[in-house]
Amino acid sequence: MPYLVREHLFIGNIGDAAEILQNGSHDITHILSVLSSASISFFSEWRSGLSIPSKEIRKVYAGDSGSEDASGNGSNSPLSPDKLLYSLEYAGKDLKFVRMAVPLRDMENEDLLDYLDVCLDFIEDSRKQGSVLVHCFAGVSRSAAIVAAYLMKSEQLSQEDAIESLRKSCETVCPNDGFLEQLKMFEQMGFKVDRASPIYKRFRLKVLGDSYNRGGKIDGSKFGADPGLPAEKNSTNIEASPSPAYRCKKCRRLVALQENVLDHVPGEGETCFEWYKRRSGNPLNRSSESECSSIFVEPLRWMTTVEEGALEGKLSCAHCEARLGYFNWSGIQCSCGSWITPAFQLHKSRVDISTV
Repeated sequence: MPYLVREHLFIGNIGDAAEILQNGSHDITHILSVLSSASISFFSEWRSGLSIPSKEIRKVYAGDSGSEDASGNGSNSPLSPDKLLYSLEYAGKDLKFVRMAVPLRDMENEDLLDYLDVCLDFIEDSRKQGSVLVHCFAGVSRSAAIVAAYLMKSEQLSQEDAIESLRKSCETVCPNDGFLEQLKMFEQMGFKVDRASPIYKRFRLKVLGDSYNRGGKIDGSKFGADPGLPAEKNSTNIEASPSPAYRCKKCRRLVALQENVLDHVPGEGETCFEWYKRRSGNPLNRSSESECSSIFVEPLRWMTTVEEGALEGKLSCAHCEARLGYFNWSGIQCSCGSWITPAFQLHKSRVDISTV
């Protein structure tokens, strides 16, 4: 039996969903299936002889314009444009259930964040029209992560409080560690998937890095806009924001904006070595001496060498080809001691910092 989490909101497993789809339900009108396949045939593969009728309403892919967020940033998602975001169909007995199916695996490196918006909107709409069952295979990890995100957003709960509240209804829920980490990011972004946030950009870079390490093709369309191109300069609206900008020291071409910079927590760097401690007699100089000698940015569309698929290489100015820095998908250690992975590094000695 599914567990009641809130009024008109249930959580369960594939058995609960199959029972409802086959035999009907007095309570539930909508079903959100979070399984490794969005196809209704997954139920037949799970239990031979089980056949559930369905009629497609629509399929939406990550590259569809309708899948963009409110700020039009759908293209910034690490999901491939041809990746199915969700399918919507009438399903079950007399085709009376509305079923949304989201293809998501229960793996720590799975991208949960980029499916949250569509899932949470579906839950909200379904509760207004009737009642919704959110289920995955075991009812433990994927469905729990989605429902926890819904509680976080609708009730302004922290990740920990949302999981604790959910466990009062169903004590077996336990999202995997990767999902918990992404729910924490969701909380830090203000209970929304803010694709302009440095938190999201670091996440997107991690997903791209994981994809690269698995042999995936580097998709330059997922890189940040080139601030040096007039058309894209206008779209980033840099005129309105007097924030730092980074230019090639040799030809003055704009290579990065502050919004492209991914901050990191400084490590100990050279200060952890004894010889450094003996040499730096004036303790007041230490903070300036240990300042990072580089900035690390998200991959940008002028970085053609990155798109060519090498593990590492030079980053050269797109205009004058002066060397600006280095990239390495396995990571680079900053002068402060922090290890950045993957890393797209611009040396401060090769760029000028100005205000746009």
